[in-house]
Amino acid sequence: MSDLLERLRGRGWRMTAQRRVVAEVLDGEHVHLTADEVHARAVTRLPEISRATVYNTLGELVTLGEVLEVSTDRRAKRYDPNAHHPHQHLVCARCGAIRDVHPAGNPLADLPDSERFGFTVSDVEVTYRGVCPNCASA
Repeated sequence: MSDLLERLRGRGWRMTAQRRVVAEVLDGEHVHLTADEVHARAVTRLPEISRATVYNTLGELVTLGEVLEVSTDRRAKRYDPNAHHPHQHLVCARCGAIRDVHPAGNPLADLPDSERFGFTVSDVEVTYRGVCPNCASA
C-alpha cells in the first residue's frame, strides 16, 4: 500500500473507489502531476471517473495537507504527495519537469534577522531552475 493511502486510512478518510484511484495515481517519488494528468491516469484504472471528481479529490487532499499544490511557473498547478517530507523543487526551464531535492542546510535559518522585517517566518519555498538532461541533449 502506498504511503499516501496509508496516511489517508490513518486519518479515517472515507475511501471510495474514485478517491482510492486518485491516491494510487499520486503514489511514488518525484510525482508532480497536473490535475489533467491525474485524470488521464485515473481513467485507465476506473473508466467512469469524472474530471470533476478528480479535481474535487485533489482539492480535498490539499485541504487535508496530504498533498501539496505546486506552482513553479505559469503552467498548470501540479500535485505533490510528498507533503510530509521537507524538500524543495528543481524545475526544468524548458519542459517543466520537476524533481524533489533536499539541499543541505536550513533555508529558514539562512534568512538574516535584518531581512525578516519583523516577520515570524514559519515556512520557506525554494525553487531551483535549470535545464534537465533530456532537454540539454535535444
